[in-house]
Amino acid sequence: MPGACRVSRVMGDVSGLELTHEDPLSLLYEQTVGRAEALARALTGDAYLAQDIAHEAFVRVAGRFGHLRQAGAFEAYLRTAVVNLCRSHFRRARVEERGLKRMRITDATAPARNPEDRDALWAAILTLPYRQRAAIVQRFYEDLSEQQTGAILRCSPRAVNALVSRAMATLRREVEEPE
Repeated sequence: MPGACRVSRVMGDVSGLELTHEDPLSLLYEQTVGRAEALARALTGDAYLAQDIAHEAFVRVAGRFGHLRQAGAFEAYLRTAVVNLCRSHFRRARVEERGLKRMRITDATAPARNPEDRDALWAAILTLPYRQRAAIVQRFYEDLSEQQTGAILRCSPRAVNALVSRAMATLRREVEEPE
């Protein structure tokens, strides 16, 4: 298996070339990727994209496992990687969209947001700016403190509080307005 040497360097001595459930990397994967995928799904609204992001984040963080300042904080590093990859995805999407608009090309493959197909609250969450959505997901879905959320989003706890307040006000307006 070509990745076995890399696994050996990252996680220490691995007795065999074949990954088993006794392998620390496999165990770490099983314990953390599910929550990472759920976080990515909450941030992106797309289950398939969330899987891609969660797996990419795991590979990136596991590849740097030996260099982590606090090996016990793997989940925090993974969560940060997921948030950053989601941010990068939306940033790239905006750049592509602007380029297509400049070229006067419409993206016919973009999914239409149809309120009849989705729950009203989820549709409203998806319309929030990325940082507000990330703050809401981190605070309420991941149940993190303002300090933890601020560390992930690279802002102060007061900024997290402001993001959450603005997001909640927007959600209240969107959900309470009759169609």
